[in-house]
Amino acid sequence: MTEEPLLISRQDFAQPAARGTAVARAVLIRVAAGDLPATFRLHRPGRILAFSKQDAASDGFRDAVEVARGFGFEPVVRLAGGRAAVYHEGTLALSWAVPDRRPAARTEARFRELAELLAAAIRDLEVDARVGEIPGEYCPGAWSVNARGATKLAGTGQRLIAGAAHRGAVIVVKDSRSVRDVLIPVYEALGLTWDRSTAGSVADEAEKATTEDVEAAILSRLGDLYELREAPIDVETLALAERLESDHSVA
Repeated sequence: MTEEPLLISRQDFAQPAARGTAVARAVLIRVAAGDLPATFRLHRPGRILAFSKQDAASDGFRDAVEVARGFGFEPVVRLAGGRAAVYHEGTLALSWAVPDRRPAARTEARFRELAELLAAAIRDLEVDARVGEIPGEYCPGAWSVNARGATKLAGTGQRLIAGAAHRGAVIVVKDSRSVRDVLIPVYEALGLTWDRSTAGSVADEAEKATTEDVEAAILSRLGDLYELREAPIDVETLALAERLESDHSVA
């Protein structure tokens, strides 16, 4: 276990839609500046279609935005790269900002730590969770977490700035159908192909698993590695997030 306590925040910032992303960016900036310690946020988002900057540069982006809104998902531009991903009431959102003078040098190590932590936590719920990309998955990545090598349960991403690194993840606890239903036309609009059968959830594998169960399992595994200190996000960070929010909103 490390000596430095890890700040834990479980505050939800579901509305406005871009507020959660803006808070993650504000935390990252303040961690890099030394104003905050390493901070781990675990929260329940609203119905969001999280597009990357690469998606936003696509010719089909405006059509994809309208499709998302038609399904009741508000579009935002997230911090990390990758491709479009879904957040809804049956998911858990995670962001983890750590200070690092040479963030690029430890990119793989950070990915590995997060993916292995999530896989171990989900295995604690009697799910055959593994780390690795499934061929044809949405928002593909080597550090995804899957079930049985067949369906994607969680995706991960990173954003690096001078002095700090952000890791983000979305874990689909339940309602994988909503993920499939909106991503099929969104990916079509973006000109992307994927295999809809790869979209899964923890509850698809362990029917009785709840959001509370997954949240507790993640925090338990995290507590094996770090001393945890729970506290709300401070007012200075929230004020910065409010100023940054428009950068992540989609008109």
